[in-house]
Amino acid sequence: MLTKENMVELGQKYSMNTFDRGDRVMVSGQGSYLTDSDGNTYLDFISGIAVNTLGHSHPKIANALYEQSQKLMHAANTVWYEPTIKASQRLIEYSVLDKVFFSNSGAEANEGAIKLARKYGEETKDKDATEIITMKQSFHGRTMATLKATGQESFHKNFGPHLEGFKYVEFNDSQALKEAVTDQTCAVMLEVIQGEGGVNTVSDGFVETIKQLRKEKGILVILDEVQTGIGRTGNMFAYEQVNLEPDIMTLAKGIGGGFPTGAFLAKNYVAEHFKVGDHGTTFGGNPMAAACINTVLDVMEEEDLIKNVNERSAQLKEGIKDLMKKYDKLNSIKGSGLLIGIEYDGDVKPVIDACYENRLMITSAKGNVLRLLPPLNVSKEEIEEALTKLDQVLAD
Repeated sequence: MLTKENMVELGQKYSMNTFDRGDRVMVSGQGSYLTDSDGNTYLDFISGIAVNTLGHSHPKIANALYEQSQKLMHAANTVWYEPTIKASQRLIEYSVLDKVFFSNSGAEANEGAIKLARKYGEETKDKDATEIITMKQSFHGRTMATLKATGQESFHKNFGPHLEGFKYVEFNDSQALKEAVTDQTCAVMLEVIQGEGGVNTVSDGFVETIKQLRKEKGILVILDEVQTGIGRTGNMFAYEQVNLEPDIMTLAKGIGGGFPTGAFLAKNYVAEHFKVGDHGTTFGGNPMAAACINTVLDVMEEEDLIKNVNERSAQLKEGIKDLMKKYDKLNSIKGSGLLIGIEYDGDVKPVIDACYENRLMITSAKGNVLRLLPPLNVSKEEIEEALTKLDQVLAD
């Protein structure tokens, strides 16, 4: 059996150096906790970056994967599968959209949304109406299209030439958005809460501007709910909180409870522009992924996890407010539900490293925001434990 040192050495030798993993080797997880190769247990408030909706190794997800693997793991997309049909129906019934296309990830979901919006623009406005306006500090993925859709120059460096057809405006700057829209604009693409960009929430005024431009200019609204969807913010979808219905919406991360899967959904008048052969996938919507999606939705209904998200969110925010009274470096609370950011006066990396040493896993956003993403079924006691650990770290 490999030792921790062997695993780190082999990982560094054979893996591309794109992640800062340090010497951290996790071997198992249960609920809100991870256990490393030395037997240490950590309270995980990253959840695989908003992926593990039901925590680690949820028995119903494990059972769903086992049972589905005994029936059908994969077949060509020239046939239908019952689990995928059920998952499609449920996502549509939860949302205001009409059609769904399953992908393998959030980046692929956003790629599909971009393709669909461009085809819609060509066929309803003009052959040159393919431009998409996105927000500065946004994050939409690391494929070549979603990389360029991401409104952060740091992600673009060294990867040119870039795909054309994207324009950026400041998040929540209504005047800038109005000035940016032209006859070549087919869509505006944004996150209701910018997770990677600093846990920034769309303003009411900006929402009204977007709705006005959609009505006047005939542009589509693409909402990237890869991180915010499936209960994360205290509603099934974050758009419900800001009264902005999408024409296209993308999902991933928490939708599969840990199994890699994504989707983009669209209104009928948009989806009808995709014809046979316009888009495709080999693995997207496979029976295994669909079984996980259905199980996540089952557990969310059975355990009323939306209610738990809102109760634990209130508890977490109150605890953070108490910490803000003790520590001047904590400036504000951002986000919604169990997507919480704490604006910090300074670089958060030392805080995150110290939390890890104190057996609490949290992450960052934009270098000065501590981001907390516990599973949706996190308990009252686990929230208290996280607050206690964070208090200990800040005190030091």
